Amino acid sequence: MRAHGIRLLSFQGDYRASNETRTNIDMDVTPPDRRIWGAWTMLGFWLSDALNAQGWQAPAAILAVGLTWREAIVCIIFGNIVTTIPLALNGAVGADLHIPFAVAMRSSCGWYFARFAVIVRMITALFWHAIQTYTGSTAITQCIRAIWPSYLDIPNHLPASAGITSQELLSHFVFWSIQVPFLLTPPHKLKWFFVFKSVIVITSSVAVVITMTSKAGGTGEIWSQEYKVFGETRRWLILSSLSSCTGSWATMATNIPDFTRYLNQPKAIYWQVMFLPAIALLIGMFGIISTSAASVVYGSYIWDPVTLAAQWDGASGRAGAFFVGFSWCVAQIGTNLSANVISCANDLTSLFPKYINIRRGIILTTVTAGWVMVPWKIIYSASSLLSFMSGLGIFLAPIAAILSSDYWLVKRRRIDIPGLYKAHGRYRYNKYGSNWRAMLAFLVSVVPNIPGMAATVNTDLAGSIGGADKIYDMFYFWGFTSAVVVYVGFSWMFPEEGTLVPVTISGDEGYVGREVGDVEKSEGEKGEAVFGSVEKTDNSV
Repeated sequence: MRAHGIRLLSFQGDYRASNETRTNIDMDVTPPDRRIWGAWTMLGFWLSDALNAQGWQAPAAILAVGLTWREAIVCIIFGNIVTTIPLALNGAVGADLHIPFAVAMRSSCGWYFARFAVIVRMITALFWHAIQTYTGSTAITQCIRAIWPSYLDIPNHLPASAGITSQELLSHFVFWSIQVPFLLTPPHKLKWFFVFKSVIVITSSVAVVITMTSKAGGTGEIWSQEYKVFGETRRWLILSSLSSCTGSWATMATNIPDFTRYLNQPKAIYWQVMFLPAIALLIGMFGIISTSAASVVYGSYIWDPVTLAAQWDGASGRAGAFFVGFSWCVAQIGTNLSANVISCANDLTSLFPKYINIRRGIILTTVTAGWVMVPWKIIYSASSLLSFMSGLGIFLAPIAAILSSDYWLVKRRRIDIPGLYKAHGRYRYNKYGSNWRAMLAFLVSVVPNIPGMAATVNTDLAGSIGGADKIYDMFYFWGFTSAVVVYVGFSWMFPEEGTLVPVTISGDEGYVGREVGDVEKSEGEKGEAVFGSVEKTDNSV
């Protein structure tokens, strides 16, 4: 039948296995028995993601450019508040529709351009998984040397060109081997791991702060640091530092539906607006206080918590080093789970659904990132690559903007979920499978930022890009807002009528044609479709 001129597709046929497209259970709409996350699970999830060595060291870069702890706190708070906007908006996509990021992107980008967004996110996840995994291997070193101090004396049999010693390679192998079983755990079963990580890392962090302030007889002198930059330079440094805080969450703001799809309480996604800034400030303050105390005890600022624990000797010192090393091992595993591995596995699954599910995708991801990409060389010999990785936020900001603005402003939260699984369905847009509005928004967002990113990777270009570096100093603000304005503006001026439906067509069997909010009432309730019975169709509208 037709309603308001639109033929409805019924989920009660098999929308997932038409002749033209393939999918698998990991890409399908999340079934009710896997929707077991609540608001507290989301808190544990964000604690799991935010509590890592990089979060502890976040204030270091801000102080290094000549600002003080005051600006560090301001940048951490407001940088994370800015990031929670796309996190909450895009998180609602997964919480309401129970679909992964790769499928959700088809609504705005079209069948094939959505794959470009998926590939960008996948590449980012691979690099960050490599970096986070090697960071975890330095933590496992502290655990082992606390029990067997002679572990640090293992002779090196590798050439200098390898970029790693025999002992470091062994630590990397041990940590990677410990991490793999956790990575292979189905995502919807990870809620208790996130809770465990939250408890252990916060306990360890508080213990480190207490230990260092006790050793130093106070919190040190970092609070009395004077400004090293003034005037316009200082203002732009503050804006740049604030942007760097937003960039650290650019990845999760993009693919957050991969996790919120497991929520059984869709409104729980909005609590993260308070969670994230508070968590980031907490771990940042831990870093500032312990580092300030370290300057009194050891004569220099030590921002890395694992390096700090490496200074502790004696029986009690080694016991503390073991606890710190263990907690940061858990922290890095949790961050890899929540921010990198599962996301990359979902991306691979969407690109090759016939051959790859989440489990196979995880194996491919962790082997590639952990070994093929030689992460120790990324860490020690490619600082420009790290700058480039941070700069990937310029590509992720418009993707997050397009996803959120399409769902909230263009489609108004009304999506034909079965249609997202049709290669030639309503969301194909044209014969090329790409929405030109999304492509234009992406270009307007990214192009002005490219000169600034190039200058951060190759400093020799800094003097030849004019004022383009100023745009890059606020890359996430520009990237997100410009993409929203362009995408929404052209979608309103030149609407694609075939993609607009009067009510969400659910992907849940028994919920065909119901409003998004109706699905929240009861997982077991079987109601009538809004438009009555609907006919099974082929692939397209």
